[in-house]
Amino acid sequence: MVTTLLLVDDEKRIVEAMSEYLRNEGYKIVTARTGREALDVAKAEKPDLVVLDWMLPEMSGIDVCRELRRSVNCGIIMLTAKTEEVDMIIGLEVGADDYMTKPFSLRELTARIRSVLRRIHGRTDEIGMIQRDRLTIHESKYQVLKDDKEVVLTPTEFKMLMTLAAKPGIVYSRLQLMKAAMEDDFVNYERTADSHISNLRKKIEDDPSDPKYIQTIYGFGYRFGDRL
Repeated sequence: MVTTLLLVDDEKRIVEAMSEYLRNEGYKIVTARTGREALDVAKAEKPDLVVLDWMLPEMSGIDVCRELRRSVNCGIIMLTAKTEEVDMIIGLEVGADDYMTKPFSLRELTARIRSVLRRIHGRTDEIGMIQRDRLTIHESKYQVLKDDKEVVLTPTEFKMLMTLAAKPGIVYSRLQLMKAAMEDDFVNYERTADSHISNLRKKIEDDPSDPKYIQTIYGFGYRFGDRL
């Protein structure tokens, strides 16, 4: 089930940047630009988590936070330019689960979102589960889903995908991938990594000749796309 995030900020560029990044992380995104609109969207969409700016037209983020706590069961992360400790305490006391000051890193925001969702629902970012764009990987089940449809992989393909997807952007050599996939049996199988990657791409990529998930780094090895 896709996790829904409501992003609330009156600055268009901030909403657009958050939306693009978090959508690529696999979340469903809905947005609002004012406090009252945020309440209307929250009522209609029932988001799992709200990223809420403190300073909003029509109704402050603090008042929105109070109202959300009365009407919607969701996580709330407050965003603000305020840096005083008393402001952070106010945000947490009215019901926010976490608090970030502007400017902020989208990577850090994503980590905070996962942490809050893990605390309040106990289902997002579960142990052994990786969500990357349209792919969901369940380690304990040895299962991969793309758009909620199961993709059948061999054990070697699965372990290679799990290794790459766990750390997007990190480059792995063929030897490292085969060692992760076959453990003590990887000796003399290094060159077969290319065949496994080719088969894996055919199963998970929209266009295996132009892969976005598993990328080749010529002269080094492979990596999982770092914006997914």
